[in-house]
Amino acid sequence: MTKSVRSPRTSARVVPLRRGTTLEMVRLVCPDASQVTLISQSFGLPVLDSEGIRDLHERFIIETSEALREGLSDKAMQIHLQRIAGSYVGSAHGAGQFYSKAVTEARDATSKLANDVRDEDRDGPVGFDGQAQRKREFAADMGLQSHALRMAAEGAVAAYEHIVGEAWKPFERQVDNPGAGVSRKAAEHQMAALG
Repeated sequence: MTKSVRSPRTSARVVPLRRGTTLEMVRLVCPDASQVTLISQSFGLPVLDSEGIRDLHERFIIETSEALREGLSDKAMQIHLQRIAGSYVGSAHGAGQFYSKAVTEARDATSKLANDVRDEDRDGPVGFDGQAQRKREFAADMGLQSHALRMAAEGAVAAYEHIVGEAWKPFERQVDNPGAGVSRKAAEHQMAALG
């Protein structure tokens, strides 16, 4: 029996990154203008001025950056705007995820096949809505809110691009995991002992 000779490998250190939330991720979870108009019409809610929200936030950030121009270097301005756009995008993404959850709960409460408690799809007492109806209305409210935040995020990202001159990308930071190196080395020593 011959033993294969292992060559010592130098292990390159891989630094994991915590992925940031992108505007594309927001667009996947928040309703667009046509869907939010349909929601507004179906539930008797106000019709949002999507472009107005977007444009207002873009102008607001551009105007405030002009006021800061004398006090900040270009790099400091870029970092500041990176954080602002990131907070808008993160807020819209969180609202969109909450909206998606509310839609799922409304769909489950409304669907007779998925509904274990059949009373949920019945009307409530006189003057009150049933539980399924309340969940649908809540999901509609969350749809409007997440869309409004989506449009604000799109305005913030557009302002970033206008001021900085390049497309906004989320900041990706290193994952803080100081104990991983020790555990990894211990695992390598244990595997080496096993042969």
